[in-house]
Amino acid sequence: MKKIALFVDVQNIYYTCRQAHQRQFNYRALWQRIEQQGDIVLANAYAIARDDEAQHKFQNALRHIGFNIQLKPYIQRADGSAKGDWDVGIAIDIMDTAAEDIDTVVLLSGDGDFDLLLQRIRDKYQVHTQVYGVRALTANSLIDAADSYHPIDNSLLI
Repeated sequence: MKKIALFVDVQNIYYTCRQAHQRQFNYRALWQRIEQQGDIVLANAYAIARDDEAQHKFQNALRHIGFNIQLKPYIQRADGSAKGDWDVGIAIDIMDTAAEDIDTVVLLSGDGDFDLLLQRIRDKYQVHTQVYGVRALTANSLIDAADSYHPIDNSLLI
């Protein structure tokens, strides 16, 4: 049975689904789809820690599905802008996981910054890579870097 590791850039998926579809992503439907391909041995969801009830409910729902929740503090800058980026943390975890006995890495993000990462783990570790993202908001370089790309459509939206 294939060993699958799943990594979710929660902020990216939330905002791209909202912008393109005005709907929310269905994590349970994704889990069921990925589970049909093999054994999910690791599932990390990377989010920003905000102290509100809706976020806590969402994080608990993800935990109930089977995700490990990785939280980073939300930083509000003096100029009004905000910071909450998990790209480096996601990349480190994917590299570490790919070096283990994993067959497939599934990444949920449209961020083109991950293209080199996917190429590297495929070339160095012979890991199959899949990307799920909103087509209109997913970098072409990321789509090209993945072994397979799956656009987020109605079947993965609530």
